[in-house]
Amino acid sequence: MSDTIATYADAVQQIAKAEGDGTVETQLASFAQALQDNDELSTTLSDSSLPVQRRQQVVEDLLGGRASKATSAVISMLVAAGRAKDIPAISKAVSERGSSSRGREYAEVRSAVPLTDDQTQRLAAALKKSTGKDVDINVVIDKTVVGGLVTQIGDTVIDGSVRSRLTKMRDAFN
Repeated sequence: MSDTIATYADAVQQIAKAEGDGTVETQLASFAQALQDNDELSTTLSDSSLPVQRRQQVVEDLLGGRASKATSAVISMLVAAGRAKDIPAISKAVSERGSSSRGREYAEVRSAVPLTDDQTQRLAAALKKSTGKDVDINVVIDKTVVGGLVTQIGDTVIDGSVRSRLTKMRDAFN
């Protein structure tokens, strides 16, 4: 993680703490997912040829009433600072720091489809059994996964994707 990402993640946490808003972390993660899913939105918010006020208005139009004032302000600040493309990385750093401050592990789970609450709870229980710690799970929709899950906890990657399984089977026959 770059120093810039870390600095912005620290600033976001300080703003959320000062505002007493515990929803910033999850709402920022949702917005980061929307950016990753929508190239047009990402391009628009990152377009330095558009006036900053216009890009911030796009954020306000998208989030107005759907996110807390603190979350809207944080995202608007990041867009104004020219960091729209960094929002997913900043969000991940904020989530990792948040999990750590709660004495939990942070797991990023990539899946082709959203997980149900039951699936997420069962995955959290399995990861707790594996790591010995409670786990905060952030599900990232990634169409390249095709099927199964790819889970990253710190430097550990657990690849249970269909692609990985097929590759192992192919290698076993070669």
